[in-house]
Amino acid sequence: MKEQSKVFYKECIQIALPIAIQSLFQSSLGIIDQMMVGSLGSISIAGIGLGSKFASLFTVTVTALCMGAGILMAQYYGAKENNGLCHSFSINMLLGIGISIVFTVLSLGLPNELMGLYSKEISVIEASSQYLRILAISFMPLTITLMFSTLLRSIGEVKLPMYASICSVIVNTGLNYILIYGKLGSPVLGIKGAAIATTLARSIEMLILLVAFMKVRHTGQLQLKWALPKEITFVRKAWHIIYPIVICEFLWGLGENIYASIYGRLGTVSCAAMTLTGPIQSIVMGILSGIATATGIMIGKRLGAGEIEEAYEGGKCFMKLGILGALVFSFLVVVIAPFYSQIFHVETEVREVTIRLLNYYAIFIPVKVFNMVAEGGILRSGGKTYYTLIIDSIGTWGIGIPLGLIAAYVLKLPIEQVYFMLSLEEVVRLIITLVLFKQRKWMNCLTYTAQKKVRQEQNYQV
Repeated sequence: MKEQSKVFYKECIQIALPIAIQSLFQSSLGIIDQMMVGSLGSISIAGIGLGSKFASLFTVTVTALCMGAGILMAQYYGAKENNGLCHSFSINMLLGIGISIVFTVLSLGLPNELMGLYSKEISVIEASSQYLRILAISFMPLTITLMFSTLLRSIGEVKLPMYASICSVIVNTGLNYILIYGKLGSPVLGIKGAAIATTLARSIEMLILLVAFMKVRHTGQLQLKWALPKEITFVRKAWHIIYPIVICEFLWGLGENIYASIYGRLGTVSCAAMTLTGPIQSIVMGILSGIATATGIMIGKRLGAGEIEEAYEGGKCFMKLGILGALVFSFLVVVIAPFYSQIFHVETEVREVTIRLLNYYAIFIPVKVFNMVAEGGILRSGGKTYYTLIIDSIGTWGIGIPLGLIAAYVLKLPIEQVYFMLSLEEVVRLIITLVLFKQRKWMNCLTYTAQKKVRQEQNYQV
């Protein structure tokens, strides 16, 4: 068993490290915007923070779709069933394009109305609307990038998406410097410049990834063709996997937007301070999300190949690895919080609140990462995605939002204590996830190859 654990850890690092780097660089597009606009004051910081919150609702929805696609593609690739792989990619890409169109139309047509849900301050609404209106143009390129990244990861090509994300961040940083501050003959565009830079960077990342995909396809490693499934059984199977994830992540993202609305209505200081914690949270979750994504890929492949016990033991290895990494980052966040708050040109009160919020965040990092690995990676790998829908609904809507509203509007607590109370939902989710993991009901084989192998083993035991 120890040898098997070593193999899992080695494979996890090989897959997780490039994915973690890619996730870090993808999330850093918004982080760079926030940090480089930091010198423009609290209103600009709050504007980007709230504009990014609605954009994140789109991102988590499409990412959820990619998660469902990844579950299917990992299992079919592990079973060497190419038709299933092609069908999984095609149907999910079509759905992703539809979702991106809806969010783009809303963001371009109703930016002021949408941002008015987050804040009652006119200046913040105007700033966030400017940012969102331009950022919406990047929704379609981001959808294509995420779907092709998922495809390449599912077949083990994890470095190519990483390289594309690195190039995107370099472009974004350079364009931010030019457009925000008016360098090299460019007019000073401020928050608009940040949105333009992010949109162009995402478009370039998409183009690089498409070229990388064509290269992989040319080698013969991947035989992908556009093929929508005709068999109703496949459509049903995909639907039962995809819709709980999309609903789950949409409701989670909507919950996060309600949290942002709570913070935003506590005042500009509270909203700006919470926005300043965003880069740290994105960095930590971006790095450690590599473990969760690697978990889903590796466990999914083993389930697809009918290796049931190996999948269960691998799940335990991943949970240990996630907690270990989270504890390290909790310590680092507490240490760097005072220094990090000095980067931004904001009021002293904003800095002090930011430090306190980061300390509270550090407490919950191990719990958040455990849930990300166990719930988002392990439980979903078997395709029974309605488990996570139930868990997240209970956590976010049954615990987090009610506690947040009570803490903010009934008890009238300061923002850091509001954040602590609504974060208690993570503890509830952890308990439910552990129970479901030990019951093993999530271990579902989707491919014909795996189902045949399991039946043969059961007949042999009889």
